[in-house]
Amino acid sequence: MGCILKQGGLYTRARIGAILLAAGQGSRMGSVPKSLLELQGVPLINRQLIALSGAGVDEVVVVTGYHHELVEPAVEQFPVKVVRNPNPEDGQASSVRLGIEALGSNFDAIIMALSDQPLINANDIRKLIAAFKKRPSGEILMPVVNEQRGNPIVLSGTVMGQIIEAGRNMVCRKFMDQHPELVTPYETDNEHFVVDVDSLEDLNTFAAKTGWVLKLPKLVDEGRPTTERAEPANLALHKPVL
Repeated sequence: MGCILKQGGLYTRARIGAILLAAGQGSRMGSVPKSLLELQGVPLINRQLIALSGAGVDEVVVVTGYHHELVEPAVEQFPVKVVRNPNPEDGQASSVRLGIEALGSNFDAIIMALSDQPLINANDIRKLIAAFKKRPSGEILMPVVNEQRGNPIVLSGTVMGQIIEAGRNMVCRKFMDQHPELVTPYETDNEHFVVDVDSLEDLNTFAAKTGWVLKLPKLVDEGRPTTERAEPANLALHKPVL
C-alpha cells in the first residue's frame, strides 16, 4: 500500500515505485552475487524487497544480469517485475537505465536501491519517503551520513520523466552531476544508508562492527544457492551514489 501525501488541504495516496539493482558480478566477492549473501538465513535481495513492501512501495522492478540464473529464482515469490540486463559488463549505469525504462515515471516518488545493503529496513525506507515529501526544494533526495553519500536515493516522477526523455546515455548519477540544484541532501546519522560489503575481507569487519554474520551462498549445479559460512575481514562504509 502506498503512502499518504497531503495536497491542497486533502490527503491523497502517493504512488511509490522502486528499482532494485541486482546485476553485479561480485568479482571482489569471488564472483558470488552479493545480493544472495544471507543475513539470519535470508538473502539480502529478499530483505530489500521485504523492506520496500513494508514501507508501502507499490511497484518494484528488479534488474538482474550476471548470475541471473541464481538471482531470479530467489525473487520469484515476490510480485515484482524482473528485467534482465543482456550486457551487464557495460556497468551499473546500463542496469540503472533498464530499470528506469521498465518502471517509467508515473509515480510521485521512485526509490533507486541496491540489493546488497545488509542493514536497510522498512523503517529506513519510510523515513526516506517522509523526508522526500518534506524536502524544502529539489527533485532528488540523497541520504548523507557524516559527509558520505548513501543509498537508496529517491527521485520525483518529474525527474524520472526528464531522464527518460534525455535518451539512453542519461542515468541518475549523470543527471545529478549536471543538475546539483535539484539534489537535496538528507542529513542523517543512520549508517544503514552507507554500509555495504564489497569483498570477502569485508565480512569479518561487518560482523565485528554490527554483531551480525553474513554468510555466502554456496552455488550449486542446479542453479539455486544453498548457504555455507563465509571465510571472512575492512567494511566498505559507502558506495558511490547511483
